[in-house]
Parts: sequence; C-alpha cells; structure tokens
Amino acid sequence: MNIEFIETKINEIIKELEKEVMEVLMDESLGKGDTNLHMKPLSSTKKILENALESIKMVDKLNKEDLEK
Repeated sequence: MNIEFIETKINEIIKELEKEVMEVLMDESLGKGDTNLHMKPLSSTKKILENALESIKMVDKLNKEDLEK
C-alpha cells in the first residue's frame, strides 16, 4: 500500500476544505447561524479524513509487523 500517495491526496482534499472554510468565513452575507451550518459539514469531513488517514497508517503498520514475524 502506498501510504505516502494516500496521505498526499488526503492532504490535498483537506487543503480544498480549508479554502471552502475561508470562503464561508469571509462571506459577510451569512449570519452567525448560517455560517455555523456551513462550517459543521466541512469540519466534520476534515476530521473524518484525518481519522481515516490515521487508521490506514495503523493498518499498514500492523501489516508490516505481521510480515516481520
């Protein structure tokens, strides 16, 4: 499994999410409630991606340890 490639792609997606967050934050036409409604899915998606990357790394590490036995 090419962990570096996966990590690079997930980080690219996270950067795009961060751009979307900045766009929402800079949109003065949105009230506080609307801003929060737009932010929730973006922050949740980022956390899911970070957790997925950590899980992938853990599985890869465990797999390598099993192969060494």
